[in-house]
Amino acid sequence: MTEVGFYHLLHWPLERALPKLLEKALERGHRAIVLAGSPERVEDLNNVLWTYDDQSWLPHGSSGDGPAQEQPIFLTVADENPNGADVLVAVDGRAPAMPGGFARIIDMFDGRDETMVAAARQRWRGYLDQGFELTYWQQTETGGWDKKT
Repeated sequence: MTEVGFYHLLHWPLERALPKLLEKALERGHRAIVLAGSPERVEDLNNVLWTYDDQSWLPHGSSGDGPAQEQPIFLTVADENPNGADVLVAVDGRAPAMPGGFARIIDMFDGRDETMVAAARQRWRGYLDQGFELTYWQQTETGGWDKKT
């Protein structure tokens, strides 16, 4: 059963929080897809993952960066899984058309934007109606995550 975790950004922007979650996924042996809202956003996130920390980097790519299956993290706007990922990170209000193909879905949304919060609530109801296991995580001031009930 796919677990869907909703990650409510309150203190750090996506560009700062996303790399930390992707680091944890890779540390645990996962491969990931980042499903973004536009080609421009894919390019922005591609740049962020190269430059977010002077001391580390995340192996990743998008279309045009060589064979997708060789990328542990693949950024895309398409509903695809070319790198055999078991984790999908949905940003910009995106939701996968085939959510059951992943062990875990991470839905990251900006809690400072009421439109994004309302859209996340709709996605929550949609996943709930489909019978997925749901968790809710709220960002702490230090960038960590508290699991809420």
